[in-house]
Amino acid sequence: MPKLKRCSFCGNDFPYGTGMMYVRNDGAIFWFCSSKCRKNSLELGRDPRKLPWTRYYGKEEKGKA
Repeated sequence: MPKLKRCSFCGNDFPYGTGMMYVRNDGAIFWFCSSKCRKNSLELGRDPRKLPWTRYYGKEEKGKA
């Protein structure tokens, strides 16, 4: 059974062999389940914690003021 990948933006799982992999010049790898997630992250620079359709909505990092 193929492993599931997790979208770097919305946090949803999607099957291996679908989606898009983006590699930055510094070597960081991002997986996106759809062009909607890719555009919101890379082109528009949005924060997934502020969008209600993501899994990370409302989650704040612990220890930050």
